[in-house]
Amino acid sequence: MNPGSTNWGIVSTIKAPAREILEFAAFHLEAGAHRLFLYLDAPCPEALPFLRAHPKIRVFNCNDAFWAKRSKNGRPQKHQVRQTKNASRTYNRQSKDLDWLAHIDVDEFLWSSMPIADLLEKQSPDCYSLRVQALEALAGAEEAFKAHLSASASQDAILAEIYPRFASYLNGGFLSHTQGKLFVRCGLEHLTFRIHNAYFSEIENPGLANLPEVDLCHLHASDWEKWFAHYRYRLEKGSYRAELAPPRRWEKGSPNLHMLLKALEEKEGQAGLRAFFAETCEAGPALRERLQEVDLLRIRPLDLVAKRKKHFPDFP
Repeated sequence: MNPGSTNWGIVSTIKAPAREILEFAAFHLEAGAHRLFLYLDAPCPEALPFLRAHPKIRVFNCNDAFWAKRSKNGRPQKHQVRQTKNASRTYNRQSKDLDWLAHIDVDEFLWSSMPIADLLEKQSPDCYSLRVQALEALAGAEEAFKAHLSASASQDAILAEIYPRFASYLNGGFLSHTQGKLFVRCGLEHLTFRIHNAYFSEIENPGLANLPEVDLCHLHASDWEKWFAHYRYRLEKGSYRAELAPPRRWEKGSPNLHMLLKALEEKEGQAGLRAFFAETCEAGPALRERLQEVDLLRIRPLDLVAKRKKHFPDFP
């Protein structure tokens, strides 16, 4: 590495169409990533040659042969386990030319108005983990996101104004995770990544600090069709699954999002789910205005198409 430089990279286990994979890669290359480690959890022959040809990308096909070499029991059943195994292996074996490694998903984008390398360069030597907070996309407007509403005495009243019907089922206004993701300083031995955390010698998130200058722009619900296409999987295995804690966990018997969505679908069918999506996700004037009034609206231009065309101009 050059003296005074800070190299950072990303590891991600991905199951997505080629266009989305290349947009994810192009965005972070444009943001200054020195290395991308992309594990294709499902084959993507349309994207593979473009990824392999790029000097800053390492791509892996996670087929049966891949897992046979890395796990005595073959391919782990849960995608969360596959993600963390790939991230941990990358950190411990493949990050020698990096100073920091972030573990994020294909629908998450590290956005900052300042160079990320400069922000990482400024961290104190005893800082080993950096938390990047999430923003959640508003559907139908690529640049519009909502911020998480932190717990406070007035939180319930504010959320009820923004989401009149469904506020009590949302964690600070979010459908998906509120924990954000981590950058971890490279060089620790035997570090183990989780989805939102990392462990070193049984220490969770060693030397943890926040990185408020960087947002994790999460395209959890970029449009109705995509949200509904992912809905069943999220309900059974993902971010809406039954075992997750409810937003009002201090109230005994308080429902979580899984319970709401199942009941809503049983009583009202797809129309009920559509109503839920419209109130909580769609970037209509009313929701944008309500978010703006309480300083929760964020505008983050991602310019995904332009960046994909710049870095992968031959992709159709």
